[in-house]
Amino acid sequence: MLSVLRVHLPSDIPIVGCELTPFVLLRRPDKTITNDDVPESAPLDGHFLTYKWYRIQSDKKVAVCSVHPSEEATLQCVGCVKAKIPVVKSYHCSPKCFSDAWQHHRALHDRAASAVNENGNEEEEIFGRFNSSGSGVLNASLTGSASSTSLTNGLTPPYPTAVTQRSGGETWFEVGRSKTYTPTADDIGHILKFECVVVDAETKLPVGHPNTLSTSRVIPAPSPTPRRLISVSGADMLGNLHSDGRISSSGNFTVLSYNILSDSYASSELYSYCPSWALSWPYRRQNLLREIVGYRADIVCLQEVQNNHFEEVFAPELDKHGYQALYKRKTNEVYSGNIHTIDGCATFFRRDRLSHVKKYEVEFNKAAQSLTEVAVQTTQKKAALNRLVKDNVALIVVLEAKFNNQGAENPGKRQLLCVANTHVNVPQELKDVKIWQVHTLLKGLEKIAASADIPMLVCGDFNSVPGSAPHSLLALGKVDPMHTDLLVDPLAILRPHSKLTHQLPLVSAYSSFLRGVGLGVEKQKRRMDPATNEPLFTNCMRDFIGTLDYIFYTGGSLFSETKNIYFLLQLLMTRLICGSADSLTVESLLELLDEESLRKDTALPSPEWSSDHIALLAEFRCVPRPRC
Repeated sequence: MLSVLRVHLPSDIPIVGCELTPFVLLRRPDKTITNDDVPESAPLDGHFLTYKWYRIQSDKKVAVCSVHPSEEATLQCVGCVKAKIPVVKSYHCSPKCFSDAWQHHRALHDRAASAVNENGNEEEEIFGRFNSSGSGVLNASLTGSASSTSLTNGLTPPYPTAVTQRSGGETWFEVGRSKTYTPTADDIGHILKFECVVVDAETKLPVGHPNTLSTSRVIPAPSPTPRRLISVSGADMLGNLHSDGRISSSGNFTVLSYNILSDSYASSELYSYCPSWALSWPYRRQNLLREIVGYRADIVCLQEVQNNHFEEVFAPELDKHGYQALYKRKTNEVYSGNIHTIDGCATFFRRDRLSHVKKYEVEFNKAAQSLTEVAVQTTQKKAALNRLVKDNVALIVVLEAKFNNQGAENPGKRQLLCVANTHVNVPQELKDVKIWQVHTLLKGLEKIAASADIPMLVCGDFNSVPGSAPHSLLALGKVDPMHTDLLVDPLAILRPHSKLTHQLPLVSAYSSFLRGVGLGVEKQKRRMDPATNEPLFTNCMRDFIGTLDYIFYTGGSLFSETKNIYFLLQLLMTRLICGSADSLTVESLLELLDEESLRKDTALPSPEWSSDHIALLAEFRCVPRPRC
């Protein structure tokens, strides 16, 4: 007879909005073991399985600690309530918990105070706007049933619930009848119980005892501290808000670049400091989508997007928010791995703001094969391919703006834009391969620029720190022949070193923070490295912190955008400025995070931020080329 051997959950800490899928191990009548479902529509040997989920509510109201979500709260910060900080962030499980967290907790108070302007109006945030819970009760402590806030929202469940009174002051509310269940706000602070029963298909009566499991108390999804868009052009902090909340002035557009950390790389061994529930894909999926959608960027460039997640999650979910999706999966001629978990680059753009003109796909494996055919001796071809083939790709998209920034001098002119999205995932010791891939991409973009004469954006995770040869090539258009990275070149693919140049006037968007003025900009300058004109970090792990991600753009004024005299002279000699493409100028940038705030959770990813990288976002304005 069909029997249930075991039921368990990958994580016993349920989070609002994150689907729970128990693992149910069965023994078939033939004694074989399986975890396949056996529904009523397809019984096995006259038996099938039924499932139920219950919310166990006690007479005692329970609040959850904001630092240790599996613990009950005993203290509430009165300052948070006064400052209208989300009530879930105000709870602590002990005086020691509150004391240990005070340094970071106080930052919430400071942030809330700075979010009120001189007129007493709350400043809008680009992502994760504060939502007051509506609680007006000031409680310094929570004891017994004296909770200051109702922990349920009173919403009616999607179907009638069965209520069974149990002993000990507990009431069981039936909340689900399928194998999976997604906790709601009504479940916060309560334990969930899962029940699995074998049922006789003929009599519809249960056979044997139910198999059950209970979870910890349901916790709300942690909400990251909001990140603001900081003006670097001397305009208002946030520009203009459209009726749908998007931030963009007339003719301006925003670009987001974000390595979201593929689930196939998010191992508990590598990120042991991150709680298992926060590292799980159901939780990270929800948190990442909320963050990405919250930025409301016109163009979104994501890296490390698994092909199945693109098809099942990101493309359909972002489509609901008005985005068209394009995707380029990594190639896998040498390292095939599991085809279902291979990742790639995904580019999205808002259909109401932009339209798709053309797509180019760069496969560095094919470029490696072509290179070895002409530049490597036959006896070395196999070794050369093993070194060069790393399955990386780039997705290049030409878009046409539906807004127009050309003015009266160029009526009816099409506003085109070229956006490159890449992830140069190459081991650090293969410096020659990394430089070669970046150079290959830039030479391809040069050809597009020469034929299309349009402004360009180059976004992605280049796995290269500022000052490295790949970064120098991107930012300066050349690599110093004496650069130490060039010493690693066993295949001589980087020689002569004089060929490592390009003519695209690329500028790192975030370098604009160092040229900007204003209170908000001054704070961001402290999060920048003046020696490299780049952020102090975009990637924060336990054993590494540094900048690997960039948004480069074709800048406007060469004299204002670069301090490199050699490169400036080179550009002036090789380009006719009046005949060049329209250029871009940075209007605003998404504020950077500070290391101290992230280290409270050791590193990234964390319950607040679901990738080991931070998102970069820039607002641009297209500047028509000058008329000679």
